Amino acid sequence: MNIETLDQHLRIPLIASPMFLVSGTDLVVECCKNNIVGSFPSVNQRTTASFEEWVQTIKTELAAYNETSDTPAAPYGVNLVVHKTNPRWREDLAVCVKQEVPLIITSLGAATEVVEAVHSYGGLVFHDVTNPYHARKAAAAGVDGIIAVCGGAGGHSGATNPFALVGEIRAFFDGTLILGGALSSGRDIAAALQMGADYAYMGTRFINVQESMAPQAYQDMIVEADSTQIFYTPSVTGVPANFLKPSLIAAGYDLEQLKAPAKVNYGEKLKPPKEGSKTWVDTWSAGHGCGVINDIPKVADLVDRMAEEFKMAIETTFSKANKYIQ
Repeated sequence: MNIETLDQHLRIPLIASPMFLVSGTDLVVECCKNNIVGSFPSVNQRTTASFEEWVQTIKTELAAYNETSDTPAAPYGVNLVVHKTNPRWREDLAVCVKQEVPLIITSLGAATEVVEAVHSYGGLVFHDVTNPYHARKAAAAGVDGIIAVCGGAGGHSGATNPFALVGEIRAFFDGTLILGGALSSGRDIAAALQMGADYAYMGTRFINVQESMAPQAYQDMIVEADSTQIFYTPSVTGVPANFLKPSLIAAGYDLEQLKAPAKVNYGEKLKPPKEGSKTWVDTWSAGHGCGVINDIPKVADLVDRMAEEFKMAIETTFSKANKYIQ
């Protein structure tokens, strides 16, 4: 698969980002059926064998859909955490090669080994970064696309303004660029393209769909939250990430202590103080975009809405700009 083939299968230039304990087969399949890229982390399944079962399920369901649909489904993607904290990533990569997963999204390590393996069967590799330094390393590793994870993104997130990060990466990288960070609507997708990105990368918005694996209480918290309820800290996971304040408090964390955490080595994490609480399971992540999320629709309805918003945003921008470019 190449970028042109990917474009041919998309209704709007959007990737639903892989979210730990949230993205499952139902979410991925529904995204792809509605012609946006659906993706999930391989570690959402506890073993490599069960991860492969998920891949096979997605392939089977999409193949069956394509037999009866006039519009073929979009490709799906798998996220591999390429880091020593994930000792099974090479085993999961072997599954991806065997099953010829169309798109691999790598995190925490841009490995030439992954690029060569995925390119061997014609797949694409996108790598997520939070700063220009890691973007340069990804480009040197030969990735097909760089995902700029900017300030305000859910999960493991950067802190850089998207205008700055996109501009800096574009100065040395002319490949596919994907923008993530507080994007929640079709208007945001249009804005990403105007800034110089090729695709939008959207996570938090897809926590709150009916096909996600997020528990109801998690989705309700997002509906009730605004951007001031998002807390950025490296202490919970060992890597800077955004979390919903109410979930941190419920897990027993002292937010004042998290504001000035003790030095944490990369990959180390602090256990939730409340007995029985677990990171990610009870401490819930979200991005700044939660402030405009007030519902829990089906994927199909959400994509319909965003496609219309995208179209209207492009038309409005052209109308406003036209008087300046004649």
